[in-house]
Amino acid sequence: MKPLAPYAAHPDQSQGRQFDEPPSSTRNAFQRDRDRIVHSTAFRRLEYKTQVFVNHEGDLFRTRLTHSLEVAQLARGIARTLSLHEDLTEAIALAHDLGHTPFGHAGQDALNDCMREFGGFEHNLQSLRVVEKLELRYAEFDGLNLSFEVREGILKHCSNKNAKLLGDVGQRFLNKTQPSLEAQLTNYADEIAYNNHDIDDGLRSGLITIEQLTKVELFAQNLAIVKSKYPKLEQKRLIHETVRRMINTLVVDLCTHSATNITKHQPKSIEDIRQLPELIGFSTGIAKQNQELKQFLRKNLYHHYKVNRMSAKAARIVRELFTAFYANVGLLPDEFQTYAEMDKARAVADYIAGMTDRFAIREHRKLFAVEEYL
Repeated sequence: MKPLAPYAAHPDQSQGRQFDEPPSSTRNAFQRDRDRIVHSTAFRRLEYKTQVFVNHEGDLFRTRLTHSLEVAQLARGIARTLSLHEDLTEAIALAHDLGHTPFGHAGQDALNDCMREFGGFEHNLQSLRVVEKLELRYAEFDGLNLSFEVREGILKHCSNKNAKLLGDVGQRFLNKTQPSLEAQLTNYADEIAYNNHDIDDGLRSGLITIEQLTKVELFAQNLAIVKSKYPKLEQKRLIHETVRRMINTLVVDLCTHSATNITKHQPKSIEDIRQLPELIGFSTGIAKQNQELKQFLRKNLYHHYKVNRMSAKAARIVRELFTAFYANVGLLPDEFQTYAEMDKARAVADYIAGMTDRFAIREHRKLFAVEEYL
């Protein structure tokens, strides 16, 4: 194993946890954080929360769980190449989607609309809320009591208004400083994973075609390489070979360009990293290709009329659940009724955000499909 770079995050130099705990005798602080995330209820629920397609639409489409594992795999490889801390990187990757609502972005947008008068809803902040408050596993504290560095990495973006309420982990947004390189690279690994794997899911669903994708430079270049090398390859393998080369192109460029940035700025410690510009990133050419891919997916997949139809149904479910629970908190489970005594709207949002796709559908039927539950 390569030695850590001096500017990497070091667990023995961590800024600590919200509540003091004796250190583990067998694991460093970031390994312990990763393990707590994997054993959490919120992590298990990711199995039935989807990215683009709602859970009942098929068993082969990616879920938030498979996506998080894919991000963790990419992020660890990038961290290893750059001599950064792999356990911290993996912990951030596994936790980054814990606060996502059911039904992907459609669910988040609907819940944010419902919460507009109560501070709004943002899945990134909700992920932090999950690990700091909502996981109830330990006798001495709420949440998972993760290290500062993991909590910092979970919070990718934040308004100044919210940052002021978050204490130490929100301070960098007010100071305009950077998070660790481990946090920076995980953000890019997330983007690489969902862009390229949404191509795979989009092609499998038939919502986008290879012909459409040939207008996207990053796809077209790698498709040409595969066809040249394997001219008789069947379509299933053709797609996989192309997508994996796209991922490799992005990862190699990210590692190479980031290493160049690090060499240019010569950071000596993680504190130097915090004061410098963002050092993790793509080269100009690859950044342009990646942006083109994102725009293609937004137009042709995320806004496809079939996705829009399902998103409209999902949004209606979320809105109607919120309205019902907010009007009558007696419909909530006991622990959320307790939260509702302090902040009714936030308690309702916490309950809905924690639902899986299929649980949200079942709850909606129980509340509104009278004939099925008499």
